[in-house]
Amino acid sequence: MIRNPNDIKEGNKKIRILIAGYPGIGKSTLALSAPNPLHIDVDFGIDRIEPRYRKPYIQPKDYDEILADLTPENVKDFDTLVFDTGGKLISLMSLWAIKKDPKYGQRDGSLSLKGYGAVGKEFVRLMDYCFYELQKHIVIVFHATEEKDGDNTRLRIKVEGQTKNNVWEPMDLGGFVEMEGNNHTIGFSNCERYFAKGTRGVYGKHKIPALSPTAPNDFLTKLFDQYNSAAAQEVQKNEEMQALYDIAMTAGREIINSIVSAETANIAGGKMKEIQHALTSERELKDLFRDRISALNLVYDKEAKLYFEPNPEPTEEPQSTAEGES
Repeated sequence: MIRNPNDIKEGNKKIRILIAGYPGIGKSTLALSAPNPLHIDVDFGIDRIEPRYRKPYIQPKDYDEILADLTPENVKDFDTLVFDTGGKLISLMSLWAIKKDPKYGQRDGSLSLKGYGAVGKEFVRLMDYCFYELQKHIVIVFHATEEKDGDNTRLRIKVEGQTKNNVWEPMDLGGFVEMEGNNHTIGFSNCERYFAKGTRGVYGKHKIPALSPTAPNDFLTKLFDQYNSAAAQEVQKNEEMQALYDIAMTAGREIINSIVSAETANIAGGKMKEIQHALTSERELKDLFRDRISALNLVYDKEAKLYFEPNPEPTEEPQSTAEGES
């Protein structure tokens, strides 16, 4: 079904976010600051999280167990699914894929080229299932690794082969966690140091508040609220602009439909300048005005800045026959 983009009503959208950083920098605790999360502890690392920040969790031993656990009934009481870590998740997917079809693997147990393609597709499918079918926020945690690029050292997510592109594809946001002095930050804008992903007003570096017994672990919950607030404001602004566009187009069409001669065209030209345009109304009405003028074959005099009726072509008078001419 074809839909009008102006009918989109956002403001409470589920969000998919990738968080990357060095081991031990606090990525898991940050991930669990999302709204009402279920911790999918693929790395079996929950014991490294302070007890007060731990959340309900599963520790799947293989990918089949993840698929069995992530059912609508099992996750109905949660708002967010936290995959910790994405690298380990893809490792389990790789073993699962090779078990399903040996051609996806090589003799040394690593993925074949076809295997990488299959795992990439399965990753996207799982993210789509959690997002569209289960209707959950998704937080996926990755370890960061350093890569040399000439004289520069860049941070990249630690994941096997060409699956990097598949990992980034479904994400709404992606940020790298770093230490700057005594502060934790997360960056959502691309820079020389890393590739990131920002939208809906979530850009640049954000300071992650220090946690304490009196400070709740709710950074991502607030960030998601900020994201959805920006989305709601965009929708409201678009509705306002759409209303102004409709008014402009209605007024413009009435003026253009009144053009039946050079005189009415000159009057209409002045009225058209008074219209308050919005969105694409100015361009559209100019095209409609031009088409109307062309249909009436009116001529515009640039010096007089007026439209005129076209000059009638001279008609040849029939030659009279001389008297006596036979």
